Amino acid sequence: MAILINKQTRVLIQGITGKSGTQAAGELLDYGTKLVAGVTPGKGGEEVDTVPVFNTVMEALEQVGPCDASMVYVPPLLARGAAMEAIEAKIPLVHIFVEKMPVLDVAQVLSKAQKSGVRVLGPASVGAISPGEAKIGSIGGPNPSAVFSKGQVGVISKSGGMCSELAMLITRGGFGQSTVVGVGGDLLTGTSFSDLLLEFEEDQATKVVVAFGEVGGSSEIEAAKLIKEGKFTKPFIVFLAGKFAESLPKDTALGHAGAIVGLEANMEEKIRALREAGAIVAENFEDIPMLIKKAI
Repeated sequence: MAILINKQTRVLIQGITGKSGTQAAGELLDYGTKLVAGVTPGKGGEEVDTVPVFNTVMEALEQVGPCDASMVYVPPLLARGAAMEAIEAKIPLVHIFVEKMPVLDVAQVLSKAQKSGVRVLGPASVGAISPGEAKIGSIGGPNPSAVFSKGQVGVISKSGGMCSELAMLITRGGFGQSTVVGVGGDLLTGTSFSDLLLEFEEDQATKVVVAFGEVGGSSEIEAAKLIKEGKFTKPFIVFLAGKFAESLPKDTALGHAGAIVGLEANMEEKIRALREAGAIVAENFEDIPMLIKKAI
């Protein structure tokens, strides 16, 4: 098994005729993902890599049947409308690849999704991959099989690049991944570390979860609380990047919008909370395979 996506997941791409959408479509098809439709207003009747294009999401669903996930690959100012359209169509998972989406637009999309029982992954999310099964987004690029391998380790990261770095380290260490998820690094995101831990808890294929954490934000504190409450019981290994930032001026913005020094908890507090909850905090990035071996 896996979380979020598998061999049976039927996917639709909004903005499929754009440069990024067309590239993503080719990657998904090459990996074996069931990409069944694309949507671009005014382009209905066209095809992209044999995938039929429709003018609206509802038109696509009427013609090809239900979809499990929609990928939003449109310009930032059009992302709100596209995501809302997918949510209104009750597509269970809406993945927003778009970067620099206005914060107010994101807030409105997340509010609508919560009320509609729809999961949003992103924005600014590289996507997710269940190795050997399927992927959504641009995770792994055109050759994900060179980085990701099927196995028992769940992986979570805000950073798309670190999803691949972690997976490569884990693969070279002799382990594979059940599902790797890039949650996105924006200030507001639809899916948190805690949300994914609850999914991994129920996934029989996942024996241990590895997360790439950062200075700032509250994702790791929320995860620690979840573990302490007994809602996540599997080994949880975390590497926290950005320890150097503790010496920088308060409110210094780093890498991701969600990584701001002084927000919620400092690095020392995060490490203490995680360890008190029973999580394993990796001192060095390269120690992760060894820690996985010990945990399993």
